Amino acid sequence: MPNEALPPVAQARLGQARQGGTWTSGLSVEEFAALRSVGFEPVGQVMGSTVYNLGLFYRSSANCGYVPAFFGGGATTTVTSSGPAWKGGFGAYIDTLYRARRTAMDRMAAECAALGGDGVVAVDLTIAPFQGAAHHLEFQAIGTAVRAAGPVRPGRVFLSHVGGQEFAKLIETGWVPVDLAIGASVGIRHDDWRTNRSARRFAPAQEIDGWTELLAVTRHDARTRLHADARRTGADGVVVSDIDLRVEERPCSASSQQHDHIVETTILGTAIAEFRVPHRPIRPLTIMRLT
Repeated sequence: MPNEALPPVAQARLGQARQGGTWTSGLSVEEFAALRSVGFEPVGQVMGSTVYNLGLFYRSSANCGYVPAFFGGGATTTVTSSGPAWKGGFGAYIDTLYRARRTAMDRMAAECAALGGDGVVAVDLTIAPFQGAAHHLEFQAIGTAVRAAGPVRPGRVFLSHVGGQEFAKLIETGWVPVDLAIGASVGIRHDDWRTNRSARRFAPAQEIDGWTELLAVTRHDARTRLHADARRTGADGVVVSDIDLRVEERPCSASSQQHDHIVETTILGTAIAEFRVPHRPIRPLTIMRLT
């Protein structure tokens, strides 16, 4: 994204930063020292944001996987946002979330490039309701732009959720951040008579198979999307920072006086690549946490 495409207020803020000769950051003293120890220095705090209207998808009816039978009962399966559009899942909703997050991150990366930075560390991605507008969400990405002290420049601006100390550990062990990677999915399942019977207050201690399947299928779909997003960057693996899971119940649009359960899960991490060996085709993706 060229500098001219940034919002006017962002261009004005960047102009002041370049003229003032001073920089700001969201780093602690320890993070600042860790960055300097591996040859990087902060050049300024950068951000990107956008507000999206999710009204058509946020509370729309969706196929809950329930197929009624003529004499009661019926069959139920879990439907995820990766299913075909004709099945009526939440695919459009998830695609909108990806597009909104990417818009915010691209604007943050453009601010970094405008300040002469090589990448952004300690990125914080937030989603919050836009006050006074139903089904509108603000997507914001904010972090600290950094620049390498030496003459070698990366081919593009990198984005990373890791803080200063974790960034230094990656560099010292021969790894570099490439981009933020996201895996998100929404799954929906109708609460059929088997599920309702197992979930009753006075039912014996037992597994509720339908809800177990809903969670497992939705998590698997989110991990598959994370894998695909990381492969887009050409990275070797992902350092996962956060796994969010939300569960809600709502009336079923296909069967009156019955309910569905909806699970939304998001996995956020930093795609990383090894730089001390010649580039080779991507191997099976490794997902890990920094400790």
